[in-house]
Amino acid sequence: MQQEQPAQQDQRPEGPAQYLTVAAEGVHETEVNRSRFLCALAPAATETEAQEFIARVRKQHPGANHNCSAYVIGADASIQKANDDGEPGGTAGVPMLQMLLRREVRYVVAVVTRYFGGVKLGAGGLIRAYGGAVGEALDAVGTVTRRRFRLVTVTVGHERAGRLENELRATGREVREVRYGAEVGIELGLPDEELADFRSWLADATAGTARIEVGGEAFGTV
Repeated sequence: MQQEQPAQQDQRPEGPAQYLTVAAEGVHETEVNRSRFLCALAPAATETEAQEFIARVRKQHPGANHNCSAYVIGADASIQKANDDGEPGGTAGVPMLQMLLRREVRYVVAVVTRYFGGVKLGAGGLIRAYGGAVGEALDAVGTVTRRRFRLVTVTVGHERAGRLENELRATGREVREVRYGAEVGIELGLPDEELADFRSWLADATAGTARIEVGGEAFGTV
């Protein structure tokens, strides 16, 4: 697993156990009847992050005819927004949003920057161009699956810490952080269903000397 945004209101026990999002920021360009469509994608943990990314892309393309946008926030897609930025209503932001939803990506923002090439596309052409730009960008940038896990802190003495950390990594468990003080705290990410087995394994591995504290939830890369 790779570290990712902490669980928010979406991460209720009854909520999705995992979701897809974009692997990283990226830009992919397509051309339709001489119009250039540059789709910028980015992961966004919050609506504020999505809006800041949109503003940043707008600033990068002050001479563009349109900077249309859409974003989906929440593992359960609880926040969905689309903006046509001057294109005919429903021909740009909405098909972009529909593509994000169709591809089941979450915590994601898309901005399609259009430089007009002199040929009008019509409503149908615009819908296909904007939605298609997002779909092609998702293919180019790539997606990752993020799974819910529980934050766990193991506290152990210095004499056992190094070996324990190595054993944790060797068994495929995600070590997120190691903190050194009077004792050593090792923060992990574990699926809820593995907690009971992990407690037993930890007791055996440390002869019962380690303490475990179970914290909140987060999403991480599978």
